[in-house]
Amino acid sequence: MSEVKNVPNGWVETTLGEVVEIGSSKRIFFSEYVSEGIPFYRSKEIIEKQKGNNISSELFITEKKFNEIDNQFGSPKKDDLLLTSVGTLGVPYLVKENEKFYFKDGNLTWFKQYKNLNPVYLYNWILSPIGKERINSITIGSTQSALTISGLRTLKIYLPPLPEQQSIAAILTSFDDKIELLQAQNKTLEELAQTLFKEWFGKYKVGDELPDGWRVGKLSEFGKIICGKTPSKSNEDYFGNDIPFIKIPDMHNKVFILETTDNLSIEGAKSQNNKMLPKNSICISCIATVGLVSITTKKSQTNQQINSIIPNENYFREFLYFTLTKMKNYLNDLGSGGTATLNVNTSTFSNIELVKPKEDIIKDFHKLSNPIFEKVLQNNTQIQTLTKTRDALLPKLMSGEIRVKK
Repeated sequence: MSEVKNVPNGWVETTLGEVVEIGSSKRIFFSEYVSEGIPFYRSKEIIEKQKGNNISSELFITEKKFNEIDNQFGSPKKDDLLLTSVGTLGVPYLVKENEKFYFKDGNLTWFKQYKNLNPVYLYNWILSPIGKERINSITIGSTQSALTISGLRTLKIYLPPLPEQQSIAAILTSFDDKIELLQAQNKTLEELAQTLFKEWFGKYKVGDELPDGWRVGKLSEFGKIICGKTPSKSNEDYFGNDIPFIKIPDMHNKVFILETTDNLSIEGAKSQNNKMLPKNSICISCIATVGLVSITTKKSQTNQQINSIIPNENYFREFLYFTLTKMKNYLNDLGSGGTATLNVNTSTFSNIELVKPKEDIIKDFHKLSNPIFEKVLQNNTQIQTLTKTRDALLPKLMSGEIRVKK
C-alpha cells in the first residue's frame, strides 16, 4: 500500500473534512431541464473535461434557475474541486476561471472553502497512489460503486505546511501547463493540415467529374492491406515488452501511436510475422468502434479488430490518413450489415473506392503536410516524456520522499 511511512518533519495528520468543505449540489428535477441554457454536468462530462477534451452538454437549466441556485446555495467557482462519486470513481476536476455550469447531486461531490489547504495540492493528492488507495478504501456499493460525503470527510491526509504545498503544486502545475501548451499546439497543427487537405482534395468525391490525370481507384492500390490477429493466449511466451500490440483503446484521439497497453514478445510477433506493420503504417478500427485512424511509429502488430494499410510510397501517408479519417460515417454504413456489431471485413475494406489524384499532386501535398505531422509527432513524444516524469514525481512529492522549498 502507498503510505506515508515516516511522516516528514513539519507535516501534520488531519482529515479532509477538517480542511475543506465537502458537499453536493441542489437537486435538479427532470422537469427543470431545458434544451439550451446553462450547461448541466454529470460524471461523464466532468471526466471528459478533466482529460482536456471539448464537450457538448446534453442537459441544460435556464439562466433564471441557475441564478436562483447561485444566489441561495452558490455554484462552482475557480479552484473548487468536483469529484466523480458514482460509477467511475475518484476523477477530480478543478474548476477554471469564468466557467459557468451546474451539476448533478450525488453524481459529483463538491469541495470548496479550503483551510490551510492548496486546491492544486488536493487535486494532485487525489490523483496520487496514496489518494487513490484512500478513496478506494471508503467505496461502498456492490452493484454500483459510490463515494459518500461522510466517507470522504473521514479520509486521513498528511499535509505539509501551506508554503510547501504551494511549491509542490507549482512544480506539478508547470508540467501540466507545458503538456497543455503542446496539446493545444498539436490541435492547431492538425487543424491546419486538415484545412490544407480540404483545399487540395475536398472538392471531389467518387462520381464527380475529375481533373485530368485523376481517377477513381481502390484502397488496395495505395498499399498492402493487413488484418491483425491475436496470438494464442495459451502461450504466455508470446507476450512481453518487445513489439507494440495495438488494440482499439490505444487509438482513441491519437494521430500517432507511441505506446500500447499490451505488447508481444519477439517470439509472439514471429509466430504471425505476416501481420507485422512497419513504421508509418495506417491503422483503421473496423469492428465495433469503426473509423478511428492512427499511424504507427515503430514496428507493430494489431488485433483482428483493426485493418491496416502499409503505403506503397512514403508520400501517401498524409493523404491516406485524412482520406480515411473523413470516411468515418461511410465506414460505419459499410459495417452495419444489419447486425448489432459493426464490422468492415478486410475484403470490403480493400475494395473501398476513393478518388486518386495525380501522384505529383500527392507528392506536393506531402511536402507541405509532412513537416506538420512530424512536429505533431515531436510534440507527442515530448508530452509522453513530461507525463512519465510527472507521474514518477507525484508519489514522491505526496509522500515527502522528495521535499521542496518555496
